[in-house]
Amino acid sequence: MEIHGKIDEQFAPIKEVFAQNFTDYADVGASFAVSLEGEIVCDIWGGHLDEERTRPWQEDTIVNVFSSTKTMSFLCALILADRGMLDFYEPVTTYWPEFGQNGKENVEVRHLMSHSAGLSGMDKDFSGVALYDWDAVCAALAEQAPWWEPGTASGYHAFTQGHLIGEVVRRISGKSIGTFFADEIAGPLGADFHIGTKETHWPRIGNLIPPVANPADQAMDADPDSIAARTFRNPKPQAEDSWTAGWRLAEIPAANGHGNARSIVRAQTPLANGGSAFGVDLLSAAGVARIFDEQSHGEDLVLGVPIRFGMGYGLNSPDLPMGPNENIAWWGGWGGSTVVVDTDAHMCVSYVMNKMGEGTLGDPRGFNLQAAAYECLLR
Repeated sequence: MEIHGKIDEQFAPIKEVFAQNFTDYADVGASFAVSLEGEIVCDIWGGHLDEERTRPWQEDTIVNVFSSTKTMSFLCALILADRGMLDFYEPVTTYWPEFGQNGKENVEVRHLMSHSAGLSGMDKDFSGVALYDWDAVCAALAEQAPWWEPGTASGYHAFTQGHLIGEVVRRISGKSIGTFFADEIAGPLGADFHIGTKETHWPRIGNLIPPVANPADQAMDADPDSIAARTFRNPKPQAEDSWTAGWRLAEIPAANGHGNARSIVRAQTPLANGGSAFGVDLLSAAGVARIFDEQSHGEDLVLGVPIRFGMGYGLNSPDLPMGPNENIAWWGGWGGSTVVVDTDAHMCVSYVMNKMGEGTLGDPRGFNLQAAAYECLLR
């Protein structure tokens, strides 16, 4: 197959692994990027936008990356903390007074960042387009009683985390999180990533190709009354929703970010490089270090696997190893997209595709490319 883009000689073997995804895993279209020491060393793409393989994936193609979007929400909060405007150990009510209802008076901002607020879902129905109403969702979250004692365990806040963090960002900055991200991160860093995607960008969007299985159905089949089933059925994730105008225009900062591997790497590289990259000082060294402030480590009540959470990001652990170094932060999106930030190696890696796999937090395609990047780094 034809692979487009540029790649430094040291990382050239990645191209073979990228091509292998199209034969071994029937990838349709994808992009992969790596930065090292604050510079892009790999930026490749290939394949097509459609299963019929009539429209090639272009340099500026963007797609919905589902939960890889969360890493952009984390960055927004980290910037406010670095500026002294947000304290992760303060109660949420310090910034959002209406939040302190139904046993949430002592929930701290760090609990929102680490999926440990007990708010992985909502009792009020937010299926369909109801999720696109920011004020209604945030009002429901303010009223919602936790499903478990906050701070005692993580339970993946699949959709709700973005609104929870985003409302805190809005209360402090006066801007929606999509606007804050565009003004403070995407614009300065030249990252073609969008939370709430304007219609002018739609011709560049590749529609996601849905997976065979849906996590909501899988959770329901296992135990319809479990926290996991309750989380994934309201709102129930549907890949086809990402094709619609309502989804694209809304700000759903846990799930509807649109970008490609290059744009994710450009946004996240400052974390891997001491807080600065591409001529922008985004965070202080202390601000970067906050991501490794461990908040929980144990079996996640929603995902059912042991995860170590820092301030937003998942952290490297023997349970879910992401690389050879200690200080690695990561996350992934339903269907297969991934992002890895290694502050020891000063390396950032991302994989983005349009054909969705069944994994909630990435899949072998991205993980194999990530492993190849480390092999090249150590050559």
